[in-house]
Amino acid sequence: VTQPGRYGDGMGLLLNVKQTGSKSWVQRLVVQGKRRDIGLGSALRVSLAEARKIAFKNWCEARGGGDPTRQAGTVPTFEAALDIVIAIHREGWKHAGKSEAQWRASLRDYAMARIGARPVDQITSADVLAVLVPIWSTKRETARRVRGRISSVMQWAIAEGYRSDDPAGDPIRAALPRNGAVKRHQRALPYQDVSDALAALQATTAAPTTLLALEFLILTAARSGEVRRATWTEVDLDAAVWTVPATRMKQKREHRVPLSSRALEILREAGPGHGTDLIFPSATGRTMSDGTLSKLLRDNGVECVPHGFRSSFRDWSAEKSNVPGEIAEMALAHVNSNKVEAAYRRTDLFEARRDLMQRWADYLDRDATGKVIPIHG
Repeated sequence: VTQPGRYGDGMGLLLNVKQTGSKSWVQRLVVQGKRRDIGLGSALRVSLAEARKIAFKNWCEARGGGDPTRQAGTVPTFEAALDIVIAIHREGWKHAGKSEAQWRASLRDYAMARIGARPVDQITSADVLAVLVPIWSTKRETARRVRGRISSVMQWAIAEGYRSDDPAGDPIRAALPRNGAVKRHQRALPYQDVSDALAALQATTAAPTTLLALEFLILTAARSGEVRRATWTEVDLDAAVWTVPATRMKQKREHRVPLSSRALEILREAGPGHGTDLIFPSATGRTMSDGTLSKLLRDNGVECVPHGFRSSFRDWSAEKSNVPGEIAEMALAHVNSNKVEAAYRRTDLFEARRDLMQRWADYLDRDATGKVIPIHG
């Protein structure tokens, strides 16, 4: 096998072939309710028979409720991986001793407390952001080097099959702009509070169309502009799909949105017949203004913004759904930062996303607790 991609062998065992030609074994399992990718090592060092033996053992342990990733030596910590990466790089460094000292000092001073003892497959972009934010404005060059060194370790982890993404890569570049000002994340509710907030809002005297638009936005994890400008010609109720044209998408690509049973109910409640093709028009029949949904939340004391519900959905998916992260990212219409993986993906994972969005709707429907969410009259 030489073509880049992932090739399955059963029990979650995958051969990961990179564009560079390197091959490594990865096993994808649900471990204690969470999907995990377990690196089993380079295919140069671990034969297929050995990989199958390890995979079977891991599979049995996971099925029994155990956590095979916690076995000693299965996944190296960041600190252990750093030692390996430095050993690899030393041969190419002109001043090896000095360069090694600089690497170790910078990561010791700014990163090790946060990620040093953590297995490399468990380090997130949030961890890297927490390392860099305190020094990004005051020690820009140091921060740049720390990010690059963390990224080097993560790239090694990818090559070894311990993970499939670089948490110090594109997400961090986007979150830390060149001017040094850290982007503020859109305020979001914890996913556990979303259904209660919805119930509280629906008990207010807010305009029905505005309430329906907000709930539809939450259920579809769509952006405000996509929902406010949605038209009936984009919706196929029989197929339960909403096709957002490329002209309204941030990434300028057509996006098919699977509609849950509750999302379909909302469309039927909204119903055509307002003298406009808009699904959620303003009182004057025009496009709902950009601030309408934000004002609904603000006026009723819900401490988030409409865009923040996308984060609520993403957090719920990561913690509760046990689906691969790329399915949730595709539901959010995010562009895959891994160009090779994106090039070889021939599907938009629509049916997988349909199941995910229905589960999100079911979660919101059954998760109202009666807990009080501050609503100010």
